[in-house]
Amino acid sequence: MRVFSRFVTSSALRAEFPVLDRLAYLNAGTDGPLPRRAVAAAAAELQRELGEGRSTAHFERRSELTAALRAGYARALGCDAADVALTTCTTEGMASTIAGLELGRGEEILTSDEEHPGLQGALAAARELRGVEIREVPFAELAEAAGPRTRLVACSHVSWMTGAFAPAELAELDVPVLLDGAQGVGAVPVDLAALGCDAYAGAGQKWLCGPDGTGMLYVSPALRERIGVARRGYSNLADPGEGMNARLHDDARRFDAPSLNAETCACALSALELLEQSGWEAVHARARTLAARLAELLRERGRQPVPRSPTTLVSFPSEDPLTEREHLAEAGVIVRNIPGRPWLRASVGAWNDEDDLDRLLGTLAP
Repeated sequence: MRVFSRFVTSSALRAEFPVLDRLAYLNAGTDGPLPRRAVAAAAAELQRELGEGRSTAHFERRSELTAALRAGYARALGCDAADVALTTCTTEGMASTIAGLELGRGEEILTSDEEHPGLQGALAAARELRGVEIREVPFAELAEAAGPRTRLVACSHVSWMTGAFAPAELAELDVPVLLDGAQGVGAVPVDLAALGCDAYAGAGQKWLCGPDGTGMLYVSPALRERIGVARRGYSNLADPGEGMNARLHDDARRFDAPSLNAETCACALSALELLEQSGWEAVHARARTLAARLAELLRERGRQPVPRSPTTLVSFPSEDPLTEREHLAEAGVIVRNIPGRPWLRASVGAWNDEDDLDRLLGTLAP
């Protein structure tokens, strides 16, 4: 039995996720499994609202929960809470960053050929609405492809298709770098200083096992001053009582989502604290070790994995990904296919075990 910390073992962590009693759930790259205690935390908030109503005390409780969640996300990112905005998803953070830079004709955003639709949508909007040129290059060649008209590099921290890390040389560029951290935060260690990025958008519902509708956006103080904020409301104003003279918050709260309810924040915070109690170093190490083992076993079975980095994603070939994904689901094994590629993808978390891997391998056609 693997001991994560003085208090938590791998079997104890696994027991927190009821879905694993029934399924080999290898799909945290889409949505992570929900811990039992997180659902209980959300239910407790709804019960409080049911019995006490929603007036002053309710909004004070919401403020308390959002502050705690912001601090928790900051710990996961390794940065100051003042530099973290609360969003509803990774896409929201990326879109507000790209739109807020207000780039125009003659200017370029450099991206890769492996990006998720969540980033591609924001890039398409910049092209169609403002005339920005969007240039795609192979993922591994991003750093060397930046040119004189490049105003922003926008790409994945960890490729959602292959599990490969973005080139480390991006940290040396003189232009701002926006990283899509949907497959990063919670899955692998995140060192924003080493990454050298100016903005990092992450998901709360994937590797942090929170509910849908949660996310975060780190923005460096330097870039923060360059990003315009078109969407303004009670949550991101320092003095909303001043009406149209109200000022934005000085810190990253200026990028906060318009509203996050108490039950969502409580659910996300509870899931995050569970993983923190298990120890991030151990959580990351176990997940990456299991993923590497799965890649090795797939290779032995003739399913050569797509080239990857030491992350938690393992993509491998399939002659008919949609049909095989459905076949696996019927057998209680949950993975996903990668649109436009002949691949299936397994997302391996610290809550998984060797039995989950064996179940996947035992169901796959040779």
